[in-house]
Amino acid sequence: MRSEVEIAYDGMNVLVEKLGMVEAEKFISMIHRDSFDYTEWRKKLWPDKTVREISREAMEYRRTMDKKPI
Repeated sequence: MRSEVEIAYDGMNVLVEKLGMVEAEKFISMIHRDSFDYTEWRKKLWPDKTVREISREAMEYRRTMDKKPI
């Protein structure tokens, strides 16, 4: 099992890769500032997907990322 530090490091890298540094920081600020409810956020973000489908896609994505060279 990975440590919280490893997860945070990888999470920040993904945010920066997808959003850029400024928007990644804005995203983190938004989550901290608002009373963030992940369940409600997820329902709005992927309204047509079940938790199982999202989980399966996340695991598949993780497997592809593990195969990429650093």
